[in-house]
Amino acid sequence: MRDFLRNAFALDDGKPCEPSPEERALLEKLAAEIARRRMTGPAITFLEMSRPMNGLGAAAIHFFSPLASTLANPVALKRFADFLEKRGSVDVLCGMLEAAERARDAACCEGEAPKKP
Repeated sequence: MRDFLRNAFALDDGKPCEPSPEERALLEKLAAEIARRRMTGPAITFLEMSRPMNGLGAAAIHFFSPLASTLANPVALKRFADFLEKRGSVDVLCGMLEAAERARDAACCEGEAPKKP
């Protein structure tokens, strides 16, 4: 009985958030687009500031999905909202944004001609 009550009010199972392959593909595409536009810093800042409300953001995406589906893929919106509902989703998304930024910087530096002193 004590073991049951010990975890009676647990919000999650304690496992790290791991996106499904479909969610991973969607998030990598989103992160690459944000990095291409050089908006990684503001995006990470916004995610960190809104960390306590990521569930509310997911609910808002679900609520506005009929209207937003005219502008974006409704299946992708649902996957993104479902991912945001998970604990640790902000950490995963921030990590993907940082990786996309590093990849963009590496691609820019490889195509650059060496500078002469």
